[in-house]
Amino acid sequence: MLEGILMGLTTAVSPINLAMVVAGCMVGTFIGMLPGLGPISAIALMIPITYGLEPSTGLILMAGVYYGAIFGGSTSSILINAPGVAGTVATAFDGYPMAKKGQAGKALAIAAYSSFSGGTIATLLLLVAAPSLAAVSLSFHSTDYFALMVLGLTAVAAFAGKGNVVKAILMTVLGLMISTIGTDQTQGIQRFTMGITDLIDGISFLLLAMAAFALSEALLVVLRPKSDKARAKELEAQSNLGSMKLSKAEIKEMIPVIGRSSLLGFFVGVLPGAGATIASFLAYGMEQRIAGEKGKEFGTGSIRGLTAPETANNAACSGSFVPLLTLGIPGSGTTAIMLGALISYGIQPGPRLYLDNPTVFWSVIISMYIGNVVLLILNLPLIPYIAKILSIPSNILTPLILFFSLIGVYFVSFNTFDIHLMVIFAVAAVGLRLLDFPLAPMLLGFILGGMMEENLRRALLINDDSWSFIIERPLTLSILLIAAATLVLPAILSKASVWFLNRVEKNKANES
Repeated sequence: MLEGILMGLTTAVSPINLAMVVAGCMVGTFIGMLPGLGPISAIALMIPITYGLEPSTGLILMAGVYYGAIFGGSTSSILINAPGVAGTVATAFDGYPMAKKGQAGKALAIAAYSSFSGGTIATLLLLVAAPSLAAVSLSFHSTDYFALMVLGLTAVAAFAGKGNVVKAILMTVLGLMISTIGTDQTQGIQRFTMGITDLIDGISFLLLAMAAFALSEALLVVLRPKSDKARAKELEAQSNLGSMKLSKAEIKEMIPVIGRSSLLGFFVGVLPGAGATIASFLAYGMEQRIAGEKGKEFGTGSIRGLTAPETANNAACSGSFVPLLTLGIPGSGTTAIMLGALISYGIQPGPRLYLDNPTVFWSVIISMYIGNVVLLILNLPLIPYIAKILSIPSNILTPLILFFSLIGVYFVSFNTFDIHLMVIFAVAAVGLRLLDFPLAPMLLGFILGGMMEENLRRALLINDDSWSFIIERPLTLSILLIAAATLVLPAILSKASVWFLNRVEKNKANES
């Protein structure tokens, strides 16, 4: 192993490979900033270029583009509430409110530090434990995945404001319903397509996310025109970059969040089919519950609320290379393209990859850490210039958001039906936002719905339509118990604290 690491280090620090890391990070960051154009589009554009390169060099370039796009996707989420990639949707929940308060510089700096920390910790874990984690990944059965998705749904409370829990649950159910549209993957039967052939493949998450956030935000600006005085005041606040420096208290608050979210994001990324989007939502929900009273700040510009998803999504990107390199299983659409590139080089990913092709295996992993350093060096000095986007007047910025949102979704499928559907969803999202329904739970339900249904049906098929798998597998039962505790404990603790405070006040009154 040590010999392989040294071989990979020598390969990764060669001039051509260092140049590819820098180029990949720059291209990925730029494409990630554009709403709708995620890492899949970026890597697809790189494939023709990589054909003439050595396998290690080509994969290093694509890996750089991958985590560069995730890194860059946070910028549009924070500045204009238009998630560049699906993995940065949760970043917008607290990043955008911070930017609206005139703290765009601090928000971008927190995102940069969190991304770097999450990527670094995950890369170190990948370096040390990649072969062992492959066995852990294989030990997860469909029953365990189902339980994990149920645990993910318990995060719905994190996206519900005070008194909005019922609304959040309704929106989660709506997301689960939307996820069933399309072709049933188990039996190949069309469901809820209403005879429309464009719905056979289901609804794209990117389409739903862009409609719910970017497009609806732009429409609300049009529907709620502000007075010249109010617009000037808001523009002044937003154009004010604010200090990029973080106080000791803020750093102290971020450190434990980074530690927890890095571990969570990495292990979620290791599981085939999970990925950065689920990791970011889970990390956000976990931190909101841990925060206690401070959890009320989430959604209004919380440092924890921004740090958690940004750390987790970058850690998950590194984690997703475990099933790709050690099992030959792509964990997402992005790693599926990279799997195709590996096979086109004549390299068979799997348990023997780090033995048969140690140079490729270890050089890609080591280049990830180099890439994280490059991204930090590239992005921090650019923050003052990137934040200038906010100084663009709303009458110019709003049409630009509409344009990039619509074009970004069109470039994914090249289907005008998706644009029509996106507009319908955006209008519905505006109505829901006016009625104070949170949209994040809908996305959470949509993300987890398909995977939850697929794994539940597989588990029932294996167990002859019996639900006994819930108690027969210790891991499944443990995860479900954690999910139940996550739902019940906060309510119990809240009531207990109220009872205790009332008891204390009553005793004081009796003494007086």
